[in-house]
Amino acid sequence: MVDTDERLRSWLVNTAERDGAAVMHVAGDEHGAPYAFSVGAWRRFGKPEAVTIGLPKDVAHSVINTYVRRAAGGERFKPGQLYDGFLDGCWMTVEKVAKQHYPEFLGSAFLVYGDGDFPAVQLIAATPDGKFPWHDDAPGGFAEYQPVLTASGAPENWTPGSDGP
Repeated sequence: MVDTDERLRSWLVNTAERDGAAVMHVAGDEHGAPYAFSVGAWRRFGKPEAVTIGLPKDVAHSVINTYVRRAAGGERFKPGQLYDGFLDGCWMTVEKVAKQHYPEFLGSAFLVYGDGDFPAVQLIAATPDGKFPWHDDAPGGFAEYQPVLTASGAPENWTPGSDGP
């Protein structure tokens, strides 16, 4: 590991020890929306790491920290269930992240979990009127701005409109 990687790994581990998890941010560009993810929830609490896509940096930071705090406190996040208390006036749900997305969306976590053997969930936000990216009547471009990080790119652990949002 190069010195820069070791410094980042040390910061990630120390921040997770102090705050429950480190929150990493990646700016959006012409190829995709901004995103944020946790590093340390699995190491500290045995809870999946979390990623959220398409939210402003300060909002994403708050969403990730809220997830870590609630998960560390014992709340279980089940794919396809609706959760409030993350975003004012907007529901969220979770989906398991497929391993194929780990390098792009959870990259720095590999400094802590070298082999990539850790679970991760995606925190997916609805619009204020309750539309999720996979809904036919979601705003134009919403599915591209907040992609679902499963192998298929759609919810896989529940059926939208049947046993999930």
